This record gives sequence, structure tokens and C-alpha cells, in this order.
Amino acid sequence: MKTTKVQFMTQAAMIAAIYVVLCLVFEPISYGAIQTRIAEALTVLPYFTPAAIPGLFVGCLIANLLGGGIMLDVICGSLATLIGAVGTYALRRRSKYLASIPPIAANIVIVPWVLKLGYGEPLPIPFLMGTVGVGEILTAGIIGTFLLCVLSRYRNVLFGKGSYTAQ
Repeated sequence: MKTTKVQFMTQAAMIAAIYVVLCLVFEPISYGAIQTRIAEALTVLPYFTPAAIPGLFVGCLIANLLGGGIMLDVICGSLATLIGAVGTYALRRRSKYLASIPPIAANIVIVPWVLKLGYGEPLPIPFLMGTVGVGEILTAGIIGTFLLCVLSRYRNVLFGKGSYTAQ
């Protein structure tokens, strides 16, 4: 069964909405130099559906706007999530345990520069890479992989019979 345009847009919109809600509910730990953005666990969803790519991008964009981010953060932070989502989708045929690597890598490389250049964070870039990396490993790596394993059992119900997963 092929995914229809309406189903694609619905999945993307729901993923975006969940991302925003998770950022706002966990606002104290979702923003800043030391952050653990729980919503980043959703970055494994492109493993199941390509609709997660625009969903995560738009969700991050809206969350950064609502969280009071400066334009550099809104654009570059959202692009980091987009790059990570595309990377996860590209690795979907390899192994589900690789799904969280692209979002972790994209955020470790991009977000520290946003914090330094956009917000004037005095901490050195390597330290910021470490703090962002720890947060991403916890959320995208550990929670995201757990989420992926749980959702794998229900992928046909949640994402349709056309969703792809490697065994």
C-alpha cells in the first residue's frame, strides 16, 4: 500500500506537533548551552516514514521560534535537525541501531557554533560540542533507539503497511 499525500501530510504534521509540544513541556531543559531536548528522540522516525523529515524540520523550526530563539538558531538549529533526519532516512536499510547517529552528529557540529556565534556563549566550542553531544546521546541515541525498538512492533499500524524497516 502506497502512502497517500494526505497520509504523508498528516504524519508530518503530527510529528511536528509532537516535537513542539515536547520542547515546550520540557522547556527548562530544551534550550540553552546545556540542553537535553527530549523531542530529539523523535529524530529516529525517518527510519519508518519519509514524512518525518519535513515533520521534524517544521517542528524544530516552530519550537525554536516559540522558545525565543534568535533567527540564526531558528534557521541553523532547524537545518541541523533536517540534516539529521535525512541522514536517518538514508541509513534506514542498514540497521535500526544506526538511526540516531546522523542527528547526533549534525547537532554536535552545528549547534555549538550557533550557541557561540549567535548567543555569545563564553564556553569554548569543544566544551559546547560535549554538552550538546551528551544531550543528543541521551535523547536521540538512548531514548530514540528505545522508541524505535518499541515502534518497530507497531510500524504497520502507525505508519502504514508501506513503511520500511530493516530486520
